[in-house]
Amino acid sequence: MNCPVCSGRAIGKVGVEQFYCWDCCVEFTTQTDKVVIYDLAEDGSLVAWDDLSLDVRDGGASSAEGLV
Repeated sequence: MNCPVCSGRAIGKVGVEQFYCWDCCVEFTTQTDKVVIYDLAEDGSLVAWDDLSLDVRDGGASSAEGLV
């Protein structure tokens, strides 16, 4: 599995369908047809990238390049 943001392979599983990228420090969830990306806030909460809910069928990372 590759990160949908940076295409890195340093991915860890943190929950059911929840993953963390050690390269760009984002967490993301996968569903059958989309990926939702989260930043980690200072208090440890997750903040969704509202405008970057990526559609897996579109190839994912192309719409998120250059934003990290």
